[in-house]
Amino acid sequence: MTSHSPDADALHATVSLGPSSFRARVESGQTLASCQALIALLPYRGTVLHARWSGEAVWSPLRASWPANSMLRQENATSHPRPGQLLLYAGRQSEPEILVAYGETRFASKFGPLFGNPVLTILERLDELARIGRSILETGASTLRIELMRNF
Repeated sequence: MTSHSPDADALHATVSLGPSSFRARVESGQTLASCQALIALLPYRGTVLHARWSGEAVWSPLRASWPANSMLRQENATSHPRPGQLLLYAGRQSEPEILVAYGETRFASKFGPLFGNPVLTILERLDELARIGRSILETGASTLRIELMRNF
């Protein structure tokens, strides 16, 4: 008899920052509409910059790939993501974006706190994720790729 993990039925994605790739769980149980919106963008390829207003996080502007004038309703939205959480934001206070938290983060813009919907959680090597985040702070922009995994 084999044991069945609840995570075995979950969708998973690969999140790549520069040359490093990480496995991530799609958080469709928490934020179904937001996860569906993210999946519609996949495979996603964009630039990632350090999130100067938010602390230990990087962000990828979605203006080139997000449907014009489309906003997301808040679903389990947070402005304090845990390291490894990716938030999707498309609201009135800032442009559509993906935020990748790698350490202590308070999601914000120059207008104040932002609340993003958790769509992915990186499951491994958070120490390497933090190293990459600090590197982006020091050296500038990098690439972000997100793709659904076919086999977990």
